[in-house]
Amino acid sequence: MTSSTHLASGSQLNGIAESYVRLVLGIGIHDPDYVDAYFGPPDWREDAKAAKRSIPDLISSARDLLQHIRAMTVSTDEESVQLRHQYLTQQIRSAIARLEMLNGRAFSFEEEALALYDATPPVYSASFFHETISQLESLLPGTGFVAQRYETFHNRFIIPPGKLDAVFQAAIRECRERTRKNIDLPREDSFALEYVTNKPWSGYNWYKGSSTSLIQINTDLPIFIDRAVDLAAHEGYPGHHVYNTLLETKLARERGWVEFMVYALFSPQSLIAEGTANFGIEVVFPGEDRAEYEHTSLFPLAGIDPTEAGRYYSIHRLIGVLNYAHNEAARGYLNGRLSRQQAEEWLVTNALMSPERAAQRVRFIDAYRSYVINYNLGQDLVRRFIEERGGTSEHPARRWEEFRKLISSPRLPSGLTHPKSEQTR
Repeated sequence: MTSSTHLASGSQLNGIAESYVRLVLGIGIHDPDYVDAYFGPPDWREDAKAAKRSIPDLISSARDLLQHIRAMTVSTDEESVQLRHQYLTQQIRSAIARLEMLNGRAFSFEEEALALYDATPPVYSASFFHETISQLESLLPGTGFVAQRYETFHNRFIIPPGKLDAVFQAAIRECRERTRKNIDLPREDSFALEYVTNKPWSGYNWYKGSSTSLIQINTDLPIFIDRAVDLAAHEGYPGHHVYNTLLETKLARERGWVEFMVYALFSPQSLIAEGTANFGIEVVFPGEDRAEYEHTSLFPLAGIDPTEAGRYYSIHRLIGVLNYAHNEAARGYLNGRLSRQQAEEWLVTNALMSPERAAQRVRFIDAYRSYVINYNLGQDLVRRFIEERGGTSEHPARRWEEFRKLISSPRLPSGLTHPKSEQTR
């Protein structure tokens, strides 16, 4: 192997890209959660099943592949090709880290987040969350512990099971209509909606290729009215379904970039995917649009009294600030500083989760570990990146344009502007 290979064009990355896809499929034989989506040549998947290569063998091949791509120099000014080279390099590096984990290597929460997702999560102490909880205390009716008062108030806004499908279908239709006005999607784009139980997550998008998805909603626990728009936008429009559709149509099909025919779940791609899916809620419903839509359309459809809707939205915004408590629970739990029970108690105290939801969240951490950073840190990184390019709430058209460009590009988390860590004392 030579020390440097100069690329005349990005097309010479295609060999690396195919090897990367085959590597991901090989890892998927050992880790059933790793391949989140695949719509490439069926024989590549069959080859991986037949070979069933060992983890040490996959590690060796991945390291060779990383050395090969590092030796390349992209001799083009086209930003997308440069981003592609960086993307493949970091995805391969992340794959090696996942293989090392499967091979028994122990990572700390911080080491794992950086190795897998190309990002360093900020640290928040309990006092940061207590400041927000103090603000909530003045908004919540009743007396007593804040967590209990929040749960009592929140329970007034549960969607009745018999009306769940109608509410979700309406939310998805609205999100789809708004998204299609701003993003050019294939005419055949579609999804199926299923309600499932016994899952560690609240919703999931299974992208099937050809602009189709299966969206699953977990009904283990009661679902609140705000989750209809959250999940419709996050899992569907303009979230995961749109993200995967654009990567398939714009990069995998039109440009022949086969690395986008596979989605490795535990990789930097997920921070972009989850971050844009969460920020997409704000994109599709800017400003007060969301509160107005839910109040006038979803509340009546669910049969929920809208009398205290104003207070509900004020509380909902503050609860969002507590989301980083999930990361701190994962940090303490995965680093061995918190037991399972202590991690659940942390979430009850600092995220105001019910005991049942806290237990579900720790089950999620058991299954997906440091993946939790992709939702909140990803959203913050994406928001800052887009707003720095003029995509603010005051300029919704520009926001849509910057959002569309991001979700149809191979940009990495490290290519986004990192917000300052907020470390309380």
